Amino acid sequence: MTAQDPLPPTLPAGLDEGPLGDLLGYRLAQATVVTDQAFSASAGARCDLRKVEFTVLALVEQNGGLTAAQLAAALAFTPPNMTAWLDRLGQRGLVERRPHPRDKRAMQLHATPAGSTLLREAVAQIAHSEAQAFARLTAAERGMLLELLQKAAGCRQVGEKGR
Repeated sequence: MTAQDPLPPTLPAGLDEGPLGDLLGYRLAQATVVTDQAFSASAGARCDLRKVEFTVLALVEQNGGLTAAQLAAALAFTPPNMTAWLDRLGQRGLVERRPHPRDKRAMQLHATPAGSTLLREAVAQIAHSEAQAFARLTAAERGMLLELLQKAAGCRQVGEKGR
């Protein structure tokens, strides 16, 4: 596809999107439909993980020793909601809480070996499913999209710092 080629319609029915096509939120929502389907067909179905559970497990595995409060703040969750998600992962034997060495009121979060194994499997499945779902993108376009989404997500941090 060249710069002169018209973009294909986003909606399968070919509906005229009018001014929606110029709105970032709309375009992100439409792309999310694709990523949600890719997730559901892979890690969702095969690993019995919800997107939130996958995200929490991945962050705990990557940042072992963080607290539920740190994780809740990072994901903009309320502490009770974070506790519920951690309880679900804990009941499945994927995440464990350990006493914090310096703060007796806090618990550190760690992925269990089963959690780490399931996460590796889920990541591989999601990567494969996304590659199929976004096969129309070149490697360069995929890299550009990842970079742009990273920058867009970084706007959250700027806004939260009061800028």
